[in-house]
This record gives sequence, C-alpha cells and structure tokens, in this order.
Amino acid sequence: MRQNLPVTLHEFQFPDDELLMSTTDSQGNITHCNAAFVRVSGFSMEELMGQPHSLVRHPDMPAEAFRDMWATIGHGRSWKGIVKNRRKDGGFYWVHAHVTPIMQGGKPVGYMSVRAKPTREQVQAAEQLYARLAQERAKGQPDMVLHAGHARLLGLRNLFGKMQRANFTLRIAAVVLPLLLMGCLPAVLGWTAAWQVGLQAAAMVLWSALGLGWLHRTLTQPFALTHRFAKQLASCELDRQLPLVPGRHPMALLMEHLHQVHFNLRAIVGDARHEIDSFSHLSRDLSGSARSLSERTELQAERLQQTAAAMTQLAGSVEQSQQTTEEVLQQSGKSAELAERGGQAMQKVEDMVHQLRDSSQQMGQIITTIESIAFQTNILALNAAVEAARAGEQGRGFAVVAGEVRTLAQRSAEAAKEIKRLISGSNDRIHQGAERMQEASATISQAVQSVAQVSQLVQEIVETSREQALGIAQVDRAIGELDAVTQENARMSEVSAHSAGHMSSNAGVLHRTLEVFRMR
Repeated sequence: MRQNLPVTLHEFQFPDDELLMSTTDSQGNITHCNAAFVRVSGFSMEELMGQPHSLVRHPDMPAEAFRDMWATIGHGRSWKGIVKNRRKDGGFYWVHAHVTPIMQGGKPVGYMSVRAKPTREQVQAAEQLYARLAQERAKGQPDMVLHAGHARLLGLRNLFGKMQRANFTLRIAAVVLPLLLMGCLPAVLGWTAAWQVGLQAAAMVLWSALGLGWLHRTLTQPFALTHRFAKQLASCELDRQLPLVPGRHPMALLMEHLHQVHFNLRAIVGDARHEIDSFSHLSRDLSGSARSLSERTELQAERLQQTAAAMTQLAGSVEQSQQTTEEVLQQSGKSAELAERGGQAMQKVEDMVHQLRDSSQQMGQIITTIESIAFQTNILALNAAVEAARAGEQGRGFAVVAGEVRTLAQRSAEAAKEIKRLISGSNDRIHQGAERMQEASATISQAVQSVAQVSQLVQEIVETSREQALGIAQVDRAIGELDAVTQENARMSEVSAHSAGHMSSNAGVLHRTLEVFRMR
C-alpha cells in the first residue's frame, strides 16, 4: 500500500456543513474534485487532477478498510466509513466518506466520493476500531472484519448480528415457524386438557404479539421512516438525515440507497450553489468592469478625437514649417552663392594689394637710385667748383653753374628722401592692409564654409520635415483607425455590460431555483 510521508500531528478542521466531493475513474485516478476538497487537501487543482486518489491516503489507515471499500464498490454497492486523510503539508483531517460506484451497462466505470465532517464520537470510535484491527493483524488472530464499512465479529458472536441483518423471508419464517410448531404441540404431545389447550393458546398469542412487534419494529417502522424521508426528499428538504437500520433486506437496502442519494444530492446542490454564487459574483464584477471599461473607452474615444484634431493641426504646422524650411534652403543657397562671389572678389582685391605692394617696392628701389644719382651729382658739382676755382676768372661762370647743380642735387636728394619716407609709410599701410585683407579673406572663406554647412543642415531639416510629414500622416491615419476601433470597443463594452447584467440576473434566477432545496 502506498505510504505518503512525512506526517505531522496537526489536525486540520473544516466547517461542519462543508462537503468534500471528488470523482475517479475505474482505476482510482481523480477526474473531478470540488473547491472544498482542493482547499482541505492542501494540494492545487493541477496537482490533484489525473493523480491516484491514494495521494491523500494517511499511513494510519489500515489496509483492511481499503480492502473492504474496493470489495464493496467493486460489486456495485455503496460504501461508507470514517477515513483519516493526509494533507499536502503532512497534517491530517477526518471525514465521513460515502463512496458510490458510477454504473454504466451494469459495470462500475468510476466512483463518486462525498465526505462530510464526522463527530468527535465517530472519530474516537474509528480510532479504537482501527487500533484493534492493527493489533489483531499484528497477532495474526483477527476476530472481526469490515463489511461495507461496518465491523463484523467472526464465529458465534456474529449470530445476533446475522439475525439483525436477516432478510424479510427469514424474519417472517422466524415468526411463523414457531407458531406452526406450537399449533402441532397438542397432537404431538397428546394434550387434551383445557389448561393445556389454554397454555398453548396463550403461548401462541404471546409469540404472535412478540413476533408482530418485532416485525413491526424491523419492517413496518423502517418503511414508515423511509416513506416520510421520501416525502421530505420529494419536497426538496435536504436538511434531515434518514436513520439507517442494519441488514441486507430490501427495506434496509432501500434506506441505504435513499441515504446515499440524499447525501450525493446535498453535495451536488451545495457545489452548484457555491459555483452559482461564484458565478454571480463574477458576473457582477464583470458587469461592473464592463461598464467601467465602456466609460473609459468613451473617454479614450474623446481623447483620441482630440488627439486626431491636434495631429491634423500638427500636420498643417509641419507642412507650413516644411515650406518655410524650403524657402530658407533657397535663401541659404543664394547666400552661399553670394558669399562665394564675395570670397572671389576679396581674392581679387588681395591680389591687387599684393601687386601694389610689389609696385611700392619697385618705387623704393627707383628712389634709392635717384638718391645715388643726386649724391654722385653733388660730388661732381664739388669737383666742378674745385676746378673752377683753379681756373680763376675764366672758371667763374662754370663755378656758378656748378653751384646751381649742387643746389639742385641737394634738393633732389631731399625730395628723394621725402618720397622715400612717403613710400615707406605707404608700404607699411599696404602691408597692414594686406594682412587685414588676408584675415578678411580667411573670415569670408570660413563664412562660405559655414553657409555651406548651414545649407546642408537646412537640406537635412527639409528631408526630416518631409519624413515627419509622412510619419504624421501615417499616425493620423492610425489614430483614425484606432478611433474607429475604440468606438467599436465602446459599443461592444456596452453589449458586454448588458450581457453581464443578464448573466447576473440568470444566476440570481438559478440561485433562487436551487433555494427550493432546503439544506439547513
């Protein structure tokens, strides 16, 4: 037998009115279980489905109990008994199990187990019984067995129990046969006296009274109880139990079957109520969520419309910006062209300044030549004056001419010096102008490059603006489609809210329908 370990001494308690239900296939694998069973077992629904039902078996349960259960339900009969189950965490819980075979074609194809919470007296009695069975099994001398969940003594000690479990025929025979024997006593024993006949009659009357009382208690009373319970069951009263009587006679079997029907019906109705309550809560939540979604969807639709309008305005602004940027690009092209022309003009001016500087240098060289000629002329004039003085009176006129030539040479030298000074100042200013022209040319060249870069950036901005315009147009179309979808979602949300409200109403009707079954 499967051993589920570890185990603890912690007992899990569940409500008195809660029923744990599960179904298995013919091999004992779980095919369905209700929420109460899942919660009490400690396992999840996924961990239970498809697993052997022995998953919750506790090691303290004797093998005799499960042997009796499988022997009983295997013959198509119901089994009930007190069972100790193990939880996933190792704890345990006691149940009063009712196992019923699910028949198809006269053969069991599955089993339905409904468990209620037992009383403490039932738990204590089960603990004592299972302890006794374990002791007897250890000794190898059992004096009792389990049959259909009930303990039966072996040997003569079971005689009274067999009488209690006798069927209708045996019970009637047990009453009638002694009466027949009493009726034959006078003929057999030769009784003829009046007192003997009176004794016979008294014995027969007494036996008849006792027999009828016993038959009434064992047959008529169970029939009355069964009839009353059937009327209660027919009137949907599920809050009362049917007391069972021992035996395998038809009335006892009928009472047992009605008791099992009542128990299974309580479990099914209880589960149906629980699921309907959950469904009702879920439908109300769904209805509220659908209404909230509808409101939020309508609000989103309004915002989408506002966004669509804003996107249309933005598209217009982007288009206008694109046109402005294209105009700026054209102006940037013209500015770049003008800057390039200005740079060319500055280059020409710079060339002219260089030519002027070269001319000034040539004029300086010419002035130097003039100064040299004036110096030599002055020397020649001095030589001429010396020669005129030597000539005496004849050289006086030549001396005057020589003096004039010297004076002219001095004035020429002074004029050459002044011209040289002016040319030197002009050269300095020309040199400074040339440097400034170079700086201006470099600045204009940088400006031309900057204008070209700006023109390129403006071109990129134009391309980006075009791409943005295309993207905004696509976004605008997408927002339009999203707005249409949102409007459809709002309509569907209203339909869902209406459907959820209708579902909640139907759940209420179904719940009121099940309220016909009174369970407590």
